[in-house]
Amino acid sequence: MKEDESVGLDLKSLKILETALKELNSGFQTLEPFESVSVDLARLEAVMLEVAGRMKDNFPYFHPLYAGQMLKPPHPAARLAYMLSLYINPNNHALDGGRASSRMEKEAVAEIAAMFGWNEFLGHLTGGGTMANLEALWVAGQLNPGKLIVASTQAHYTHERLSKVLGLPFRSVAADSFGQMDPDALRKILDSETVGTVVATIGTTATGAADPLPELIRLQEIYAFRIHADTAYGGYFTLVENLAPATRAVYERLPAVDSIVVDPHKHGMQPYGCGCVLFRDPAVGKFYKHDSPYTYFSSDELHLGEISLECSRPGASAVALWATQRLLPPVRHGDFAGLLEKGRQAAIEFYNYLESNPRFITAFPPELDIVIWAPRAGSVSEASHRSRKIFEETGCRNLHLALAELPCRFFDLNAAGMEQDRETITCLRSVLMKPEHLDWLGRIREILDESVDYIISKE
Repeated sequence: MKEDESVGLDLKSLKILETALKELNSGFQTLEPFESVSVDLARLEAVMLEVAGRMKDNFPYFHPLYAGQMLKPPHPAARLAYMLSLYINPNNHALDGGRASSRMEKEAVAEIAAMFGWNEFLGHLTGGGTMANLEALWVAGQLNPGKLIVASTQAHYTHERLSKVLGLPFRSVAADSFGQMDPDALRKILDSETVGTVVATIGTTATGAADPLPELIRLQEIYAFRIHADTAYGGYFTLVENLAPATRAVYERLPAVDSIVVDPHKHGMQPYGCGCVLFRDPAVGKFYKHDSPYTYFSSDELHLGEISLECSRPGASAVALWATQRLLPPVRHGDFAGLLEKGRQAAIEFYNYLESNPRFITAFPPELDIVIWAPRAGSVSEASHRSRKIFEETGCRNLHLALAELPCRFFDLNAAGMEQDRETITCLRSVLMKPEHLDWLGRIREILDESVDYIISKE
């Protein structure tokens, strides 16, 4: 096997980039010739080889044996389109800085909004999920000044942090034994305080749990708060067919929320720096209104900078997303949805294997593609210690898992005969978000079994 084919780093598609660059260059042949800043190619090559050497100090995020954190390689279409765009380096803050890429952003974002059943909306790309959530909470604060923001204890920590940045009060709501927001706990807060916005997390970063959106919408009808759906991780799963009925019921109610965040740089197979925020009511654009002495004189069209808190934004992100969605449209029953379904199926089969293995104890079944489990032991402390050993040993064998510190109530410790001597348990976590994970489950199980056998033999 050739070296460049042995681990999956793609070199063949670079020929397509060269062809596309020639086509791009042909659009500027009427310009007067000039000499760009000269580059010493020998020195450039030396620096690039040094960069490659430094970058070897990484986990193999692109490989199916990396089954730890939520890291997914960009699709070749995204990677090539991003690189191609960098030769122009458009800025999607204003049409002056990115005419083509701004149009591509609007088209790509409209396709994402259509996933949630929205044809009329306001939305744009952002530098990531954090910035997208900041905008959603900022608009919420403009509409409900000073009112409380609430989110589950399993929601991303960014919501509490961003609420502080915005000067808005924040309160955590208890999660149930399935990692979902507890509606009864929320109701107690609603009865005692004026809540402006409830953040519904659809795909928590720890376990992939989806908050009970149908129940939250019923409470909204009584208490009149906004619902912001943080689907940064789970948004694209609205396209898949192999969800459990209760989870599907959550996604069916997404069109009713007030705002949505989704991260194309997760399941959308984009390079990092690509989030998306959507508002159901386009009228919220009034809060972004501003004047600029120099940016908006070339067109009467709406500039993306007029509906965004960010100023300069990479047009390359929009070009990459547009190209990927052109190749793999984000629609149900399409090829893209099929890739997501493979990851979901991998999680189901991996969970079933762990649940039937007497050496492990599982948490609740995966709602999306994240699986949580721990080694069976006499106590939570002992299991936590053994989790770290498994994490280290599988890593030595090139299977990369992740550790998570989660509430013990996520596990049935009584059934497992484990003493609860701690409130939380250090458990193992796998994000099976690559479609290749389904075909590699046999090897993943084999390495995991070998690692546990070795650890037991040394105890």
